[in-house]
Amino acid sequence: MENFGSGLIGTVGFGTSPSRGDQPLFEELAMPLFASLYNFARWLVQNSNDAEDLVQETYLKALRGFASFQRGTNFRAWMFQILRNTFLSSRSKLDRRMTVAMDSEEDGPELAVDTETPETILMNRSNSQLVQRAIDDLPVHYRETFLLCEVEEMSYQEIAEILSIPIGTVMSRLARARKTVRDSLLGAPVSPLSGDLSHHFQMH
Repeated sequence: MENFGSGLIGTVGFGTSPSRGDQPLFEELAMPLFASLYNFARWLVQNSNDAEDLVQETYLKALRGFASFQRGTNFRAWMFQILRNTFLSSRSKLDRRMTVAMDSEEDGPELAVDTETPETILMNRSNSQLVQRAIDDLPVHYRETFLLCEVEEMSYQEIAEILSIPIGTVMSRLARARKTVRDSLLGAPVSPLSGDLSHHFQMH
């Protein structure tokens, strides 16, 4: 990953940015997010090559649009939003229509977010392979919400900003995702687990 991140700098072409004065600041802000962005991309597209392409395109778009970033606001959320929008633009119109249809179904009474999270179950019942399978099986709009909360430890406000949805919808998706993951893991054979949740999600 470190080599890929270093190679990305040359590929993106920081030195050719129209706003050369902003280049050092952009690198300072953006490069520490590389591993998290790649990890998120990898879970979204479920393919390492596509994830690399997605992250590369994200950095290109972010660099070119850096002048539009409002200083003092959440840069991490801004980067994740660009990555997520880039991912959505690469999906078929059918997939996007399905996502919109699913979103419309979430406008009803929101589900309460469970206080018992999959992490407490994973500590006793699962392993990394089972965790990966359970997350992979989630629909994308649930998977991205779950990962941003459980792995990136983002607030509901940050997630809502990245996904361009109300906080209530974030809570609803998260509750459904947690329940689905929990049901999947509880139905799997018991096996030991060591380490925390984020450890098993890193560099999937």
